[in-house]
Amino acid sequence: MSLRRIGWFALLAAIVLLAVLPVPEFWITQLNFIGIATLAVLGLVLLTGVGGLTSFGQAAFVGIGAYTSAYLTVNMGLSPWLTLLIGLGLTAASALVLGWITLRMSGHYLPLATLGWGLSLYYLMGNLDALGKYDGILNIPGLSLFGWNIGQGRVFFLITATLVLMGALSLNYLLDSRAGRAIRALKTGSQMAEAMGVNTLRFKIGIFLLAALLASLSGWLYAHYQRAVNPSPFGLQIGIEYLFMAVLGGVGHVWGALAGVAITKLLADQLQVLLPSLIGTSGSYETIVFGVLLVLVLKYAPDGIWAFIDRKLPRAPRAVDWDSAPALPERAKPATGELVLDVQAVRKEFGGLVAVNDISFQIRAGQIVGLIGPNGAGKSTTFNLITGVLDLTRGAVSFRGQPIGGLSSRAIAALGVARTFQHVKMIPDMTVLENVALGAHTRGHKGALAAMARLDRAEEQTLFKEAQRQLERIGMGPHLHEMAGNLAMGPQRLLEIARALCTDPALLLLDEPAAGLRHKEKKALVEVLRQLQREGMSILLVEHDMDLVMEVCDRLVVMEFGTRLMEGTPRQVQQSPEVRAAYLGTEH
Repeated sequence: MSLRRIGWFALLAAIVLLAVLPVPEFWITQLNFIGIATLAVLGLVLLTGVGGLTSFGQAAFVGIGAYTSAYLTVNMGLSPWLTLLIGLGLTAASALVLGWITLRMSGHYLPLATLGWGLSLYYLMGNLDALGKYDGILNIPGLSLFGWNIGQGRVFFLITATLVLMGALSLNYLLDSRAGRAIRALKTGSQMAEAMGVNTLRFKIGIFLLAALLASLSGWLYAHYQRAVNPSPFGLQIGIEYLFMAVLGGVGHVWGALAGVAITKLLADQLQVLLPSLIGTSGSYETIVFGVLLVLVLKYAPDGIWAFIDRKLPRAPRAVDWDSAPALPERAKPATGELVLDVQAVRKEFGGLVAVNDISFQIRAGQIVGLIGPNGAGKSTTFNLITGVLDLTRGAVSFRGQPIGGLSSRAIAALGVARTFQHVKMIPDMTVLENVALGAHTRGHKGALAAMARLDRAEEQTLFKEAQRQLERIGMGPHLHEMAGNLAMGPQRLLEIARALCTDPALLLLDEPAAGLRHKEKKALVEVLRQLQREGMSILLVEHDMDLVMEVCDRLVVMEFGTRLMEGTPRQVQQSPEVRAAYLGTEH
């Protein structure tokens, strides 16, 4: 039995023992409030810690779940179980509208929007007569099942604990999946994820929605446990408190949510008694302590308290259970000599600056074409125009006869164009295998719900089998289970190539793949490129290592100040006085 499974059984046993042993009722009450808050904070772990999207509006979604159930049960006599579904529906609609508007933006817009959302809902709840204004709604019925009261004490604790465990387990399953790798890629920015075929907006809205639904469930439990609601527990201050709990426990760790809530709730309870006796006067002095504690955590433990525990836990490598999995289907490749990429007079202007000035060239199947030039010549900009990162000012780009100018990066990636980046883009806290499996995103179909229910295992085996094949193909097999962040620069470059190959491309764009590689690693890279060429792969290579370029490229396109200086074989380029002048500043 694995250590992880033993841990789950131990946790379940502890919950049952707490429910049946004669522990003080105050403990059970505290545990209930800890469980209710943990559900809301779990959503922030997914949204902020994993997805990199900061939200101050989590308490507002808790309020929607609480007020919906309170109003419908008290004023309309509906069953609390029915009001749970209605509350989740209202929360989902609110989250979708808010997310659709704000998640298209970047930077500070989402935090500001959730601040506005939280404040608006707080004052709405406090000013509506139907909701009791600031006095709220009283006499909310407790939960019952077939006439059995389950809305208080130990039975309620078992329900809350079960929901917390199900939420944590579902999130762990989600993060260990095709959808989870796409979600974890969001934190590094959208460029790399989109280049792997990930619809970043869809996943941002998805995790925003899931976080809101967890908050709504928390609010429903709160309303029927407290049996009264008012706007105070759903204001902006509580939204900030949820974020504090997530950061304290470890915002990037699922179990950090439980740790952060438990520490905060228990410490607040003790400080409310201890501080007034020490200072001699009453007041919310615990807020000052928590402010200082947050500064210390951000300074000395930015990954949170759970990170210390996580580092101490033994981490077994992923079991290789995909040997018998079927291979992924491959796309039809172009015949040797077929026109793969046709770049015709592409131009990119940034205001009055012309970064790329009417560049034209072609790549045929099985060719390695080098795009070279001094720093600032416009090579990477040309790459970004081909792959959809930047929009064309004018000109046309066709891939296998299909116009791709104006398409998104993920649409171009789905057609069979893969790329690496000048500055390595990978997810350091995922293994090498998981990073490379992200490249096969468009070759899988299982979504978040299937992952959370663990119905995606067969597909995951095929994706990991493909990732292992591509790693072994470029000599990275021994690093399969190593954390990507622990790799040196050279292996990181090779990881990017393996990830790009995992997309099953017909055209591979490599942006300075030899940067940071040692001599032996460069020799291995040359062999990989030659092998790919023999297999019919077409490659566009940007590289400053002229020895490597001259050795592997069939043709070279030389750029200078955004214009095409010349095109020819490596020998023709070497002998060109114009090229020597561009590189050396002299014709002699």
